[in-house]
Amino acid sequence: MTSPDHQKKIQKKVVVAACFGTFLEWYDFLTFASLAVYFSVLFFPADDPVAALLASLGTFGVGMIVRPLGAALFGSLGDRHGRRTIFLVTIVLMGVSTVLVGLLPTYEQVGLLAPALLLVLRMLQGLSVGGEIGGAAVYLTEHAPEGRRGLYTSVLQLMGPLGMMASTLQIIVLQQWLSDADFKAWGWRIPFLLSAVLLAISIRSRMNLHESPVFRQLREKNALSKTPLRECFRDRHTLGRMALLFFCVSAGGSLLFFSAQVYTGVFLKTVVNLPSTAAGWLVTISTLALFPATLFCGWLSDRIGRRPVLLAGLISGALAILPVFQGLAYYGSLPEPDTTMIVALLLVLVVPLACITGPQTATLPELFPARTRYTAVALPHNLAAGWIGGMSPFMVTWLGVRFGDPLAGLWYPTGLLILAAITGLLFLPEVRNRPLED
Repeated sequence: MTSPDHQKKIQKKVVVAACFGTFLEWYDFLTFASLAVYFSVLFFPADDPVAALLASLGTFGVGMIVRPLGAALFGSLGDRHGRRTIFLVTIVLMGVSTVLVGLLPTYEQVGLLAPALLLVLRMLQGLSVGGEIGGAAVYLTEHAPEGRRGLYTSVLQLMGPLGMMASTLQIIVLQQWLSDADFKAWGWRIPFLLSAVLLAISIRSRMNLHESPVFRQLREKNALSKTPLRECFRDRHTLGRMALLFFCVSAGGSLLFFSAQVYTGVFLKTVVNLPSTAAGWLVTISTLALFPATLFCGWLSDRIGRRPVLLAGLISGALAILPVFQGLAYYGSLPEPDTTMIVALLLVLVVPLACITGPQTATLPELFPARTRYTAVALPHNLAAGWIGGMSPFMVTWLGVRFGDPLAGLWYPTGLLILAAITGLLFLPEVRNRPLED
């Protein structure tokens, strides 16, 4: 029988390996978003800046769109062959494709071949994230101590903001050290090439992982699903929970994340016209505030339940997005931009985002039976994050161009958050104390 001290040591190793790998996934995936403005001129025709920016954001969105394919493929393999093996495959796929982005020729060098190659690598990144995100939540939650799943697993949600902050800070430092010409010529490649070092560290940490105890029990009982994806769609209860995850928890979380952490940077640079460095620092401050807020909301969900915390995030997020961006446009457009008010507005969006990210990791696995859990979590979560949240920067920008008002597009995340909140109020169950072995 495993001693408590040995169990704690295993749990610590699991947290470190799962979180570092997820950090690498998000660092790689979101570095592209941080450089979307630069990619619009590096990889696309520069004669129409608005069209080039839309093309760059669209390429970012393609990576999100293919995430469900990676979720279906790797989720099914994870339920059949184990979580640990899939973790190694997804991290290698992400790391290699990201390093190759740093080696790509530009549009000026090879013409249309440049955006074509970028698109292929972006799709590989999307497949990798589809297998990682959701699977990491399952793996970590299945190792979590009873009664503390919310707090224990909320750490995983910090890896997205941490990965984005690391890429943003790195870009800020590079822009300060390098001239604008040097950064555009070769400096932008450094964040992608650095992934080779991070990949080596992540592979080593994941090689030392053990299989999930829940999966080991299923294997010992010969209770593994042979066709997890088919089983998910045949079980009405599981299918209903997958729909709930898609329309409510995952859609709401991804919309808030991309509104608060991704699109804010794009908005401050392209609409408010703040310098890139200043915009990067402002978004970084809000990201730092998200860390303790997420841990607190994870802890709170262990005390009062997942449902009330999640619903608070959905409702407050739907109410906050439009006023916050209106405020950013106003205070950022003053002759002397009011950075204090900009930071305060960015922090307003941190609150609803933390209410979702805090309990989300634990909630996802708690909704589903063990034998199809990886697939049931990964597919709807990545569908929502990819097709709804991932496309939100593009949709917001496109709608803003279409209606001649950059704020008009913000009805896209606002309307969908209202739908998510109504869905949650009607159908979201409380799953805080659900046994994971079922």
